Amino acid sequence: MPQRVIKIILPETHGKQVITLLKSFENLIFWQEESSDGNFVASALTDSGRSESIMDLFEQKFVSLEGFKMILFPVEASIPRMDAPDEDAPATSEKNKNGQKIPLRISREELYSDIVDSTKLSKIFVLMVILSTVVAAIGLLKNNVAVIIGAMVIAPFLGPNVALALSTNLADKKLGLNALKTLISGFIMVLILSTCMGVLFETDPTSPEIVSRTAANLSDIILALASGCAGVIAFTTGASSAVIGVMVAVAILPPLTVCGLLIGMGELPGAAGAFLLFITNIICINLAGVLTFLVQGISPRVWWEADKAKKATRKALALWSTILAVLAVIIFLWQTNL
Repeated sequence: MPQRVIKIILPETHGKQVITLLKSFENLIFWQEESSDGNFVASALTDSGRSESIMDLFEQKFVSLEGFKMILFPVEASIPRMDAPDEDAPATSEKNKNGQKIPLRISREELYSDIVDSTKLSKIFVLMVILSTVVAAIGLLKNNVAVIIGAMVIAPFLGPNVALALSTNLADKKLGLNALKTLISGFIMVLILSTCMGVLFETDPTSPEIVSRTAANLSDIILALASGCAGVIAFTTGASSAVIGVMVAVAILPPLTVCGLLIGMGELPGAAGAFLLFITNIICINLAGVLTFLVQGISPRVWWEADKAKKATRKALALWSTILAVLAVIIFLWQTNL
């Protein structure tokens, strides 16, 4: 797993307590740094899977202490190499000396930090949405698969969707509202811009790339569920999210662009089918995201927030599942009447 350095800063009078806590973790490499201005500074080298338990312990002990600070740094490499896990150990997780599972993912705090920036409705986000919509619309108008794929590389919809799922598992209302605001703004921009292009440019509603996105079926649902899972796994393992972002864009950008193009040329039945596919994909991505976070053990640290998060997660899963079931019935009836 990737390595991390955790730097711990607090008043010098608590130095011995810090060393004692660090020694309580088995096979943990740590060292004391030079103190300054009455502060005690220590750092620990660990893998990303163990960083959450270390940070949780120190936060629990010192969060109310003035001057307390923890900083997490990624590590490219270290020499000598850290010991690899036992080959006979289960691949799903390790356990610490208290028998608790150590998740094979980055810490909750690191995950939150990576995701929160993607929920900001910035100028870059707006520009990327505009560019991806223009490229996708041209690709659809020309029936050019390569151009459509290029648009999905640009589309910035992975972060806000993952953030929306994470906000459910953490019961973080602020994060959820910011993600929802950014997503809705992006969707409105795509729809308006693609509708304008549908008015300005001649659109062939029988084009294979357009027709294939005017109706949802089982394979589309499976694709969206896989995209949601893959997007979450990319974030929680610290892996590159560029390719996974394309998967999420596959399920979101082309159907919505097709919907706008068909509205622009007055093909409302086809536009309705594309919009139904878009809504189905959004539901599947977020349902899969919440489930994946749940399986990976993402939850708040303190028990009262964790209890609230469990209730929020159950409600969200019930809501998304119910809506998906209703949409599945609508899709079935829609295809029956075609």
